[in-house]
Amino acid sequence: MWRNVDFIAILVTLLLFSTACTAENRAHSQKKAIAMNKQILVDNLRDHLTMLTHTIGERSVRLPQNIEKSAAYIQDQFEEYGLLVERQTYRYRDNDVSNIVARLKTSDNPSVHYVIGAHYDSVSGTVGADDNASAVSVLLETARAMQTIARTGKIDLEITFVAFALEEPPVYGTKYMGSRVFAAKAKREGTAIDGMICLEMVGYTCQDPGCQRYPFPMQFFGYPEEGTFIGIVGNVKSLQFNRALKRSFQRNPNLPVETLTVPFDGWILPSVRLSDHASFWSEGYRAVMVTDSAFFRNPHYHSSADTMEMLDFDFMAELVVSLKTFFSQKRLP
Repeated sequence: MWRNVDFIAILVTLLLFSTACTAENRAHSQKKAIAMNKQILVDNLRDHLTMLTHTIGERSVRLPQNIEKSAAYIQDQFEEYGLLVERQTYRYRDNDVSNIVARLKTSDNPSVHYVIGAHYDSVSGTVGADDNASAVSVLLETARAMQTIARTGKIDLEITFVAFALEEPPVYGTKYMGSRVFAAKAKREGTAIDGMICLEMVGYTCQDPGCQRYPFPMQFFGYPEEGTFIGIVGNVKSLQFNRALKRSFQRNPNLPVETLTVPFDGWILPSVRLSDHASFWSEGYRAVMVTDSAFFRNPHYHSSADTMEMLDFDFMAELVVSLKTFFSQKRLP
């Protein structure tokens, strides 16, 4: 009798041990898969940055051939992902330039439509790694991820991915900005946009206390002293959109997020208007800027030192994860 009891006890112990080992192995496999997927994402981001900043290089208006090379590369990537792509071409000085527009529509009548965009030009004299090849790379990898998810049929939305042709000086603030051309056309045609996400400089981090700076008087509002977070900046009209993004982003523990809502479309704090989201504010659309805070963090802003070797690829990969999480929600705001 005791032998039978001992045998049963041993058997139960072995089964429990086996179950524990199986669970541990499963968890280990999941962690390994996540690590492998992230490494693939980092490698893809690195490939985009290499193409834009090393192979092509400076993408300013003084080198229109490089602007076209960038446009062609971005278009090829979108088409490779299986997205519907079109060029929104317009004339600047003696050259044609193009916004590259890719559309992802998961149903005939999607419940929500978002625009996410980034400018692909650089300022004269720099290859513009953080400003703004980092954002273009995140845009491309977000498009790739969402096209993959869309094939599962589990999401209901429309996303328009836009690479804007021109944003940097001397075009900034003029009607020739790619985002102004796009937003004005959308308004004229009555295009419904539930929210626009502008990706502007999203690749630089700094860990030293005090390395993160802020426009006056934001330094007194308790924001972090280290530059390891992603920022979301919106106007009052975009408040609910801003909050929804923050709630979604907070589900990613690997990417801290801070938000700011500015009154009067940011005119009282001009530095928060310095990108493509402001073109959408001007047309009455909800829009936010997602950013590493540009020159308030990155000392290489608009200089020849803005190279891909200065960037944090893990940081950019986590931003893709956060954007994918937002767009994949069952109930979008």
